[in-house]
Amino acid sequence: MRGHKQRDPSQQLHNALYFLSGVMAVVLVLIIVVGVQTNAQNTRQQEDSNEAVAGENQMTPVSTEPVAEPEEEVEKWQEGTVTYEGKAYRYNTNIHTYLMMGIDKDEPVAPAKDYISGGQSDAMFLLVVDSESQKLKVISINRNSITPIEVYDEGGYSMGTMDGQICLQHAYGDGKKLSCMRSVDAVSKMFGNIPISGYLAMNMGGIPLMNDAIGGVELTALQSISVPDQGIHINKGETVTLSGQEAYYYLRGRDTKKFGSATKRLRREEQYIIAYMDKLKRISGGNAAGVVDIYDSISDYLVTSVDFTSLITELMDYDFSQDQLYTVPGEMVLGEPVDGQSYEEYHIDEDAMKKLIMDVFYRPVS
Repeated sequence: MRGHKQRDPSQQLHNALYFLSGVMAVVLVLIIVVGVQTNAQNTRQQEDSNEAVAGENQMTPVSTEPVAEPEEEVEKWQEGTVTYEGKAYRYNTNIHTYLMMGIDKDEPVAPAKDYISGGQSDAMFLLVVDSESQKLKVISINRNSITPIEVYDEGGYSMGTMDGQICLQHAYGDGKKLSCMRSVDAVSKMFGNIPISGYLAMNMGGIPLMNDAIGGVELTALQSISVPDQGIHINKGETVTLSGQEAYYYLRGRDTKKFGSATKRLRREEQYIIAYMDKLKRISGGNAAGVVDIYDSISDYLVTSVDFTSLITELMDYDFSQDQLYTVPGEMVLGEPVDGQSYEEYHIDEDAMKKLIMDVFYRPVS
């Protein structure tokens, strides 16, 4: 890499595997935290408990006109200067951004049966890579964020654009490349048309595998989780080392009948990122084979445009810490009833969002 002294090959391998661990923690483990269905008789509800529920807000639009599968475009960035609070800024061309998504499906990746069954991206993160500062930043996106999305019918016919939850965009596609590309486009527009260099989507079935590959993750539970038929009982405030299934429900569970449950789950996801990274730092020196096994074990659950070999080579020395974790700013409200039921809507604070975009993606002009 430029500006670095030549290193011993064994040390380079160690660093590459360590970086792969970090990438797995940031872009794989946390992108798969989504809602899952749990029968009421198997889950006790309490004020701060979270149950696993799925099938949220599926929509079936009406056909209008066919639309072709989009082609991937050459990456571009906004040229020239923009003014923010009286100061001039330029887009930071030293950064590349990747969209990481967790899809609400347990099975390995397979083509969707129609163009409204691609699966919801209930967990969404932007990984921002700065090649100049050699730092990674992660922006978490609330799955209920209201933004323009493109909607389609079962046959892939377009209904045009409507305001909807960002998680729904992935459902309108093939469950693979097409769904991912449409999600990339919607997120890019939500962030002021920033360029997104690639994507990685993962079905949630890999959570236990990745968690157990490092011997579990220790944390202090932010909320209580109970799934009796799985023998899982986690109390709020308890320090636990999560096993595979415990991690599964801790990361995925939420009670959709309780207001703000998606936001509370997002806090658990962010907590898990840091705990997973800390564990990897402690064990990475002696667990190189295990790191490779993580990727091999979950490859059937992935859809990605990212060349991991090139990414690892580029980013092996990059830094990530808790103060480099951001959240799209906004407020959760209950939307107008649809067929007698109201759904949560996360309304983005446009002023705070503008500041976030300028802080992460732009830099002041001297």
